[in-house]
Amino acid sequence: MKRRDFIKLGAFGAAAATLPQPAFAQAKAIFKASDVQPAGYPTVVATENLGKKLEAATGGRLSVQMYPSMQLGGEKETIEQTQIGAIQILRVSAGSLGPIVDDINVVNMPFLFKSMAQAEKMMDGPIGEELLDKITANANANLVALCWMDAGARSLYNTKKPVKSIDDIKGLKFRVIGNPIFIDMMNALGGNGVAMGYDQVFSALQTGVIDGAENNPPSYVFSNHYTAAKYFSLTEHLVIPEVLVFSKRAWASLSPDDQNLIRKFAREAQMEERELWKKYEQQAMEKAKAAGCEITEIADKAPFQNAVKPVWDKYGPKYKDMITRIQAI
Repeated sequence: MKRRDFIKLGAFGAAAATLPQPAFAQAKAIFKASDVQPAGYPTVVATENLGKKLEAATGGRLSVQMYPSMQLGGEKETIEQTQIGAIQILRVSAGSLGPIVDDINVVNMPFLFKSMAQAEKMMDGPIGEELLDKITANANANLVALCWMDAGARSLYNTKKPVKSIDDIKGLKFRVIGNPIFIDMMNALGGNGVAMGYDQVFSALQTGVIDGAENNPPSYVFSNHYTAAKYFSLTEHLVIPEVLVFSKRAWASLSPDDQNLIRKFAREAQMEERELWKKYEQQAMEKAKAAGCEITEIADKAPFQNAVKPVWDKYGPKYKDMITRIQAI
């Protein structure tokens, strides 16, 4: 049996022990929380803090056990486990949710946001709330969306050469999240988009299965990708928010008071994570530079923006109204 399958089987088997049941809505419960990122990562810390507040507010009746560093599997596996209730709390990329909740793909469009400030205003405002509600309302998702979390801007890194212009991307194999939008985006930029789980990226970089990947600076550094891929180019082609979700099956067993308490602490976690993120991102860049990574600024992003026009032509019309509202922020 593969290790991942063993982990998943163990998680399923343990679900009954941790999942609160409707008849015992006020019983003691320990919620499993999963994140692919390592301990100390902003999303992990913010979720842990949520758990501490919940435990204090309920006198220890409700608490959170954090499983960082892909202990329970990659994003695809942990989404599936959360959908059936084996995991109760999950931090997941909107990129990975897009294939499940199509409405969310609007935030996965390349070069959608002009800046992080604009993206944060979207998350904090009515549009952000509306998109979270679409996740919760989706019958196939079986998830309750609690809040957004910052994940910065995503850029390209690779093992071969610095990407200084769009021509430098040609022919390179870049890992992308398993979402058709990202594969089309990478192909439009001139590279070869390879869909792959985040848990496989480091070894794929080391062995040459892929030439590079695209992600934010903290993921590049604190998952050790920078040790294999020395060239980091600030294309900032995507700003993909993270989403903190709760298993709908577990959520239905909670009292309205407990639900409101979790929502309150989740909203606080959204703002706490943002401040943690800014510091963490700066630390990541400093660590990459100290390690001798070649950081390339892209002064003119117009060629990259023009190249992804086919992606906008293909997917944009579906999200036209929402895109207009986001761009008006």
